[in-house]
Amino acid sequence: MEPQAKAEDMLAENGNGQSASAWIQEHSPRAVWRSVFREDRLFLILSVFIGVFSGLAVVCFRFAIDWSRLYLLGTGAVLTPVRMVLAPALAGLVIAVLVIHFFPTARGSGVNQTKAALYIFNGNIPIRTAIGKFITSALAIGSGHSLGPEDPSLQIGACIASAVGRKMRLQRDRMRLIAPVGAAAGLAAAFNAPISAVLFVIEEVIGRWSAGILGSVVLSAVSSVVVMRWFLGSESLFRIPAVELKRPTELIAYAALGVVGGLASVVFASGIAWLRPVCKALPRWSQYFQPAVAGLLIGIIAVLGAPQVMGAGYEYIDQAMHGQFTWQFLAILAGLKILATLLSFVSGTPGGMFAPTLFIGAMLGAAVGGAEHVLFPHLTGSPGTYALVGMGVLFAGFLRAPMTSVFMVLEVSGNYSIIVPVILANTVAYLISRGLQPTAIFDLLTRQDGLELPSMEEQREEDILRVEDAMQPVEAPVLDADMTLDQALQELDHSEMERVLVRLTPSGWGSVSKQELLTMSSEGKGATSLGSLLPILHVPFLHPDHPLETALRYVDRWPLVPVVSRADFRHLEGVVTQRHVLERYREFGEG
Repeated sequence: MEPQAKAEDMLAENGNGQSASAWIQEHSPRAVWRSVFREDRLFLILSVFIGVFSGLAVVCFRFAIDWSRLYLLGTGAVLTPVRMVLAPALAGLVIAVLVIHFFPTARGSGVNQTKAALYIFNGNIPIRTAIGKFITSALAIGSGHSLGPEDPSLQIGACIASAVGRKMRLQRDRMRLIAPVGAAAGLAAAFNAPISAVLFVIEEVIGRWSAGILGSVVLSAVSSVVVMRWFLGSESLFRIPAVELKRPTELIAYAALGVVGGLASVVFASGIAWLRPVCKALPRWSQYFQPAVAGLLIGIIAVLGAPQVMGAGYEYIDQAMHGQFTWQFLAILAGLKILATLLSFVSGTPGGMFAPTLFIGAMLGAAVGGAEHVLFPHLTGSPGTYALVGMGVLFAGFLRAPMTSVFMVLEVSGNYSIIVPVILANTVAYLISRGLQPTAIFDLLTRQDGLELPSMEEQREEDILRVEDAMQPVEAPVLDADMTLDQALQELDHSEMERVLVRLTPSGWGSVSKQELLTMSSEGKGATSLGSLLPILHVPFLHPDHPLETALRYVDRWPLVPVVSRADFRHLEGVVTQRHVLERYREFGEG
């Protein structure tokens, strides 16, 4: 009755009037399990609703961009020079006022802001951010600023998810994960590619896999795409031509495309790294005019012969895939798009970098394909194939999402026959970009903003300490459970170790001290087997390939932890202690 009396005292102090038996029943393992199970199911159901709401929001966002483009740039097939110059400049002035005075959190692409919500703000994103992002990004992209709708759609979905989580009063750990769930829904609807959206959010935002996270992210992405296709149709963003790899010798050209794309990614990222701090350091009053100046310069580029750089540019990606430009003009468009996107992004204009990245990659890919036909006429690769591979190349090199870049190309094309050139070119671009630009673009932007978010790329690349790095050889005899007490003491006669390991029967490990054995021997138990003696303490065991952090769970409670072979749990390969583990971490930190 003592524990129950204690529980009643505690409940009386809390003043809830609940009996101890009711409290114990409510907090029993079965009740806790049922509570968690209900919460998991609720989270999955919420993921579906978040996907539906995000899909509707992205559909409205797409319509808003189209309407902005019609009203600001006109309805004609050929844009007038006056509109091309004035529309992005005047829109830039309006956007600056809105961002500075009404929606300061709408600045940027939206990816880092969503990541910050996960790791800093416990999943909380004000709904005002979604409203501001919707208005300013639609105005910017529709007026011709060189930005895309995917990143803003990602943040809008995250904002909707955060609002739903607050309304449902979710626990803090669930709130932290609900923003990425909405982010996947927004990105999937904007890009009409649920697999790529799921991979990107897990690869670059969450950074870890689990069944619960994956299920929620997939459900939200799929439901948002279903809603988007209901209103806008199931057609891909591009008319994909026939793509295939006919000759293995073409892989040389795709490797060359990887080199070109990797270098272009470094130029693009380096431009942002240099120019963005310069613009942020200018006087505060200049922030009112920076988007307008960027829009004016983009308009001038368009008037001088390259209107393709304005906006997201999806239709021109489609044209490049079907060979409607010369390879020289494609290369020029890629360079001008880098310049136009730099101007828009560093000025603080809200909008995303996904679409410009795909545009640059498609133009570079088609240009390399066209040059290849001139230099090596016997190769038969189509411009559409090179443009598709180029999209993935820039995605891997600039955004540094290697897995997403591969599946994005395959999902957009629906053709797995080009998987070899995609993997080859993307890998080459990623390695070149990582070698020449060590900091990924999203990490660079985060640090420029004074935040310290976890770098998913650094986590993928960092060395992992394993148990074998701290494992020490066994210096003391290892006892068997079927030994008698006298035999065990005879084995330990010349050992100075205070505690030794015992190999149990049929499996498992135990630990006992020499002093405990001596005490039991003095009690006349010399002929008793070790396995039947109570003082033997069962201990967990590790394997050499376990992460070293796993050992930290045990070494503070068990002074000696066995490390055994995976092939034979009774075969001892070494031992770890708290001192060995801490020393290895200290050496790793100093190195």
